[in-house]
Amino acid sequence: MTTTESEATHSHDYDVVIVGGGPAGCSAGVFCAREGLDTVIFDRGRSSLKRCAYLENYPGFPAGIDIETLYALMHDHAETAGCEIVPDLVESVERTDDEGGFHVTPQEGDPVTARRVVAATRYDGEYMRGLDDNAAMFETHEHDGEEHEHFDSEYADHDGTTSVEGLYVASPSEEADTQAIMAAGRGARVAHRVIADARMDDGWWEEVAEGVDWVRREAELDDEWADRDRWVEWFNNYYGEDAPVEADSERFQRVREAKIDDWLSSYVSLEEIDERAAVGQEALAAHLDVERLIAAVDDETLLNHVDDELIRERARDIEATEVNS
Repeated sequence: MTTTESEATHSHDYDVVIVGGGPAGCSAGVFCAREGLDTVIFDRGRSSLKRCAYLENYPGFPAGIDIETLYALMHDHAETAGCEIVPDLVESVERTDDEGGFHVTPQEGDPVTARRVVAATRYDGEYMRGLDDNAAMFETHEHDGEEHEHFDSEYADHDGTTSVEGLYVASPSEEADTQAIMAAGRGARVAHRVIADARMDDGWWEEVAEGVDWVRREAELDDEWADRDRWVEWFNNYYGEDAPVEADSERFQRVREAKIDDWLSSYVSLEEIDERAAVGQEALAAHLDVERLIAAVDDETLLNHVDDELIRERARDIEATEVNS
């Protein structure tokens, strides 16, 4: 999509820093980066997902999928969408001294600044300590006569927003921490809120700032809706009356044009659909074991889902690479 112009400035290295590269963090990263936000994911490589022996309830993998392959696929997806992935542990997130944003300090690399931060690490929110003056992030429990502090999994709102402007929490979250697919969904929901807030910083208002990221067939556009003027008319009728600005204002017209561009960019031709399908299957094949890949060509179950010629081509490429190395 990439419809939101990056809000990163000389005062911020990134629009969004995401702490954690598991399902929640990668999901949030994919949505943010596809929207055009300059996004980095810090991942220490110790996602709670890696504690699973094998994942059998993640849709799209009928016989399940091993954790290492899924992890590699998620990171590949995030990078393809435009995220930078830094293999480092974030030690602290602090407010910057300027008008907004955060100073993020990793364990080994150089500190960076960001306009927004998404927490996506299940077990530990210690790196956020001090951001909330009311100390509402942490709750105290007594165990065996001793008091222990833990990050409050109910600290953030349903959409990930917190009392700290620019800070969002995808995890720890009570609703998302027990299943990988739920964590991924939580990450997507939080990213939608981040995107909406970034758009509103750019002059959009709430009703038009929220959106979806999907691709539709160009053939669905009939003659009426292929005409941009029809979209302008619809926007004016749907949003004009309740808009916080006059319909003839520069802001209204700028947001309207950006929103229409967003809508129209989601429609793709049949040729592009075929091209994307081929690229997608090749990307998937790149993460499969070469011997199993070759053996699977004759598996009728597999061939019901993928192009056998793409499998053969990818297998030949992998074999050639191994020989040359």
